[in-house]
Amino acid sequence: MKKILLSFTLLALTMFSTTACSGQQSDTPESKEPAKVQSTKAYVYTADEGGSISKVDVNTNKVVETIKQEGSVHNVQVSPNGKILGATLVPEGRMSSMQGDAHMEMNGIALFLDTSNDQLIKKVEVGKHPAHIDFTNDGKYALVTNNESNNVSVIELSSYQVIKTIGTGNGPHGFRISKDSKFAYVANLGSDTISILDLIEFKEVTKIKVGKTPVTTAVTSDGKTMFASVNAENSLAMVDLATKKIDKIAVGTGPAQIYLQSDDKYIFVANQGTEQKPSNSVSKIDLATRQVVATIETGKGAHGLVVSTDNKYIFVTNMYDDTISVIDNSNNKVIATINVGKTPNGISFLQSQ
Repeated sequence: MKKILLSFTLLALTMFSTTACSGQQSDTPESKEPAKVQSTKAYVYTADEGGSISKVDVNTNKVVETIKQEGSVHNVQVSPNGKILGATLVPEGRMSSMQGDAHMEMNGIALFLDTSNDQLIKKVEVGKHPAHIDFTNDGKYALVTNNESNNVSVIELSSYQVIKTIGTGNGPHGFRISKDSKFAYVANLGSDTISILDLIEFKEVTKIKVGKTPVTTAVTSDGKTMFASVNAENSLAMVDLATKKIDKIAVGTGPAQIYLQSDDKYIFVANQGTEQKPSNSVSKIDLATRQVVATIETGKGAHGLVVSTDNKYIFVTNMYDDTISVIDNSNNKVIATINVGKTPNGISFLQSQ
């Protein structure tokens, strides 16, 4: 099966290698210190490209569930109401059949799980090599980027049916949706652009060229500023959406996912590097000054990022160590290292009601 990482091969674009180190990192003294997010239950889910979803209780730093999958899981996302976990899956045996000399390639799958019991709600067929998944805040839709189909599948959550397919640039990968659920901002790995999608009309309205190999995006709560990790330039692009003016901030080597905390004060960038030359840090940027205020050492191949609901903790997947680093946002220190499944990629946070 063709593997993912960032997840698709570097091609001529210096994308990331998908094969990760399989060695497990032993528990450190820090890993025994729980995050203590809140008195209520809280979890993170990781998308493990080795064929599982890991569910971690962040108040004990223990994996409480390993949800096996037949294929490579690239990304996970908890819905805004906390009731659904979405995930993207490239099934095993992607070449499903042959007709003469023509190979028939399988489409990918969007998985939807019930977070109350981690049971499958629905599998939805999407496009080829699905990358990221996200939900509109109004609860109506889930979107999936299809990296090899160069489009986005729009899934209606009331029926779990694909109702629209929106074309993008080449190699759509990470994306975020505006708080008002009107726009999606999709990073196109293969065309160095961000596609802005209108989710009322279900169409692409423009492309913005941001730099070489953008990986994923973020957008401020007011919808005025968009961010994109620019992998091949080791930078974070800041885009004024009214004027399209772009400023860039230097970060670590090979930035992958980014995450904007809920009050828009800080944005975090996971610096992955490559398997041959892995990076192992997170850049913390103060948006008031547009300066990197901390560079925090993690495990090898820092890739996925999420911040707890209360903005106290940052959770980072380390692809080449098969671990999560837990960072205290108040002092920029790693306070826990947690072993999860093989090649953890995307990550999402759930605060139980």
